[in-house]
Amino acid sequence: MKKRIIICLLLFFALTEVNAEKVYEFNSLCQQAYKEITQLKLNNGLVLLEKAKKQNPDNLIPLVLESYIDFFILFFNEDPAEYKIRKPKIEERISLLKEGPESSPFYHFSLSVVYMHKALIAIKFSELWSSAWDVKKAYQHIKDNKKAFPTFAPNDLLYGGLEAAIGTIPKGYRWFTNILGMKGSVTEGIKLVKNFESSNDPWARLMNNESMFMYCYLMFYLENKKDEALQFLRDKKPDLVNNHLLAYAAANLNKNNKQTEEAKNIVLNRNKSPEYLVTGIWDYEMGYAKLHHLETQESIQYLEKFIANFKGKFYLKDVYQKLSWAYYLQGNTAAAQTARNAVLKKGSLDSDADKLAWKEAKSGVWPNILLLKARLLNDGGYNKEALQLLSSKQMDGFSKEEDKLEFAYRLGRVYDDLQQNQEAIKHYLKAIQLGEKSTEYYAARAALQIGNIYELQGNKTLAITYYKKCMEMDDHDYKNSLDQKAKSGIARCKGE
Repeated sequence: MKKRIIICLLLFFALTEVNAEKVYEFNSLCQQAYKEITQLKLNNGLVLLEKAKKQNPDNLIPLVLESYIDFFILFFNEDPAEYKIRKPKIEERISLLKEGPESSPFYHFSLSVVYMHKALIAIKFSELWSSAWDVKKAYQHIKDNKKAFPTFAPNDLLYGGLEAAIGTIPKGYRWFTNILGMKGSVTEGIKLVKNFESSNDPWARLMNNESMFMYCYLMFYLENKKDEALQFLRDKKPDLVNNHLLAYAAANLNKNNKQTEEAKNIVLNRNKSPEYLVTGIWDYEMGYAKLHHLETQESIQYLEKFIANFKGKFYLKDVYQKLSWAYYLQGNTAAAQTARNAVLKKGSLDSDADKLAWKEAKSGVWPNILLLKARLLNDGGYNKEALQLLSSKQMDGFSKEEDKLEFAYRLGRVYDDLQQNQEAIKHYLKAIQLGEKSTEYYAARAALQIGNIYELQGNKTLAITYYKKCMEMDDHDYKNSLDQKAKSGIARCKGE
């Protein structure tokens, strides 16, 4: 009799275990893990997730947070060996999440998050077709969630980001939008993200690291409000010492807004504790920052350290190009040529920057030293030094037509950054005249910059004219990225 009772009890517990209901429970342990992970303290987050899984093995939220860990590791470091290990786990995670209750607002939301992570990772590993389908799945899940749970605030973060980004996909990636079967809106998408970020909703407060990161990038690149994006970060006063995700955003955006000294300070002052994600992005940022002030020896040290540790391909050709320039400016032609040879052999051609680096290396032609120095100084925001260099030269002093074109464009950019708009437009128009049919990007970029100037002045009609002019130029470098910026500009001017 005792044996029968024991057998029955064991059978009961076994059946209970098999039929245990999966749940989405974003409890205090998971919330703390999420905060750690979105500061790039991934190991701390993982320890907390293991505790959460032991506490409730049927809770599916730890799987979503594990997806964040995989995303940050693979997106920032791009290690193929890591991808090979983690990719099957991503697929397995999706299957497990589909076992959760559809009555929860986290069912479709979680699947949308994980599909979005999967899509962004796939881009880094040149799986563009796979990425497109995963974006479509992410969009469909978040769309379904908005319909089923319209008051669930986190929907706005993901749906808004997707809608804004898709609204600016350039003509060169039209196949991508055809797969998605959706039309985005820059204005509406960013509005949703902004409202979520500024909301007092408990989920918005919890997800503040992620929403701040997304909003400042959307504002910077899609709204072209670069100064406002950086002011937004300053006003929010995030902990840029201990929060590595937002420290990276602040450093990267400052560098790309030509505020090099600020970018350097952020990178150098961050917490160097080993509890954070180990990544070469800091060496990458510092290598470019040093080069922009013509500090070539330090730039070489940072760039070579980045190359030695980086396992991916995205922007690798561009990095080797910058390394070759640093050696070239030092007069070390042998080392410069070695780096240039690496441009041809290593990395991928997935980004416009890598394509341009490959094109230059393949040409065998080295840049004009004066123009190269002016370009780097301007890229770093050292405009008075750049103008001093350019002012020592006249257009007729260049023998090559492509150098005359670049000279006009460089002067335009420097005057633009010095807010001398009339001088900027004058030189931009000269660049368009000289390079409208060229495969160089200068004329198209000049048209884009004139559009930006007129947009900021409130002259939206002229702004649209020049944005369209930018998009009408074909067969030039940076075609897709410049078209995306121009398309964003037109959408802003039309309020779309």
